[in-house]
Parts: sequence; C-alpha cells; structure tokens
Amino acid sequence: MQVTWHGHSTWHVTVGETELLIDPFFDNPKTDLEPADIDAPDYVLLTHGHADHIAHAGEFSDATLVATPELVSYCEDEFGFEDAVGGMGMNLGGTVECGDAYVTMVRADHTNGIMTENDKSGGMPAGFVVSDTKPTQVEDEESTAFYDAGDTSLMTEMREVIGPYLEPDVAAVPIGDHFTMGPQQAAIAVDWLDVDVALPQHYDTFPPIEQDPEEFESEVAGTGSDAEVVALEGDETYEI
Repeated sequence: MQVTWHGHSTWHVTVGETELLIDPFFDNPKTDLEPADIDAPDYVLLTHGHADHIAHAGEFSDATLVATPELVSYCEDEFGFEDAVGGMGMNLGGTVECGDAYVTMVRADHTNGIMTENDKSGGMPAGFVVSDTKPTQVEDEESTAFYDAGDTSLMTEMREVIGPYLEPDVAAVPIGDHFTMGPQQAAIAVDWLDVDVALPQHYDTFPPIEQDPEEFESEVAGTGSDAEVVALEGDETYEI
C-alpha cells in the first residue's frame, strides 16, 4: 500500500491495482499539482462536505464515489457523479469492497456543512480505514491498514473501536488546531490508536491552522507512544 499526500487532507492511496483519492482539494500551498495532473482514481472518498475537502471532487466524477448518502446526493447533483458504492453511498460502521481495497467508514467529531453554505447539512462527517484485507475478529499479521481520521476532535472511538478492532498501521491525523485537533490532542489520538506511524495533515493551509509538525512529534513522544512521526512534503509518497 502506498499513500501520497497532496497537502491539507488530500491523499492518493494505492492498494494493489486500485487507486483511491481522498478529499481532493488542490488549492493549498503544499502541492504543485493541479487536479488534471493526478492519475484518474477508481474511487473518490469524501470525509465530509466542507469546501476544503470536496472543492475538486467534480474533476474526478468518472470515479465511483464513497461517501454518506447525503453527500453522494449533493455530489451527483452538483458535480455529475453517476456511480456510488451500493448505488447510494455508505454510512458509519459499514465496510465496502473497492477493487483491491476494503474501506470502512468510521465516525469523526466535526461539523458538516456543504461547501461554505453552513445552512446545508451533509449528514455525519466521517473518517476512513483503508485496508488490503477485510476487517475480521481474527488477527491477520499480513494485513495492512491506513486510517484517515478526517477532520475531527479527539474521541474515545479511537481508543475503544478504531485502534483495537480495525488495527491501523498508519494514521493520518489533523494537527492544525482551531477547527480540529491540535498537536496535543492529535498525539493522544496516536497513542490511543497504537499505530506504528503517524502522518500529520490539515495544517499550514491558511493562518488559523499554521503549525510546526516538530511540536506534534514532541507531543507524541510525550505520551510514551513508540509511533514514528513522518511529516511528508507535499506530493511525497509513503509506502506502508
């Protein structure tokens, strides 16, 4: 499995022969790419409806959409998507097979207005666990899983469900503060999740979320976690 960070919360995930693009938003200072520069994904995964997560979703409308039914309906009307998993999207707690990948939708604690129109709700926000095998109760040491926490605050779901039962190896967590977790809470999340590697996201895009990832690394060490913090450069790939 490979994950490429295109800045902010935009991830290109490769599992076998399957390409997944999460939260396409290329108007950020960490990437030099335009949507047209990205290889066409098989699936587009959207955590929630804020503009800094779906702004360029319409550039990939030929892909199969993975999102809540509320967000799928909006993207079909506004962006021209014609295909969604299950015909209508999915919801929290569900796992769907996406080519060579399995995608489990988990909760995130955040708001979910559509674009910048905060009077329109996109339903519950979400995070995703992307794995190369179907999650089961039977421990599989050969399985690989990547958790994108989306926009969220610290929540006990990470400690009680996502970490012990979905067992991500690598987690991308927001560290920008103000709208999501900051370095301290994100470090606690990493400790609760018991991951091997933590990838900071959702920071340095605009002034309220400017952060030094070295502070996040220090906070992770302060929890006693053995997780390695890897602060990727924009458009850099990490192999899990």
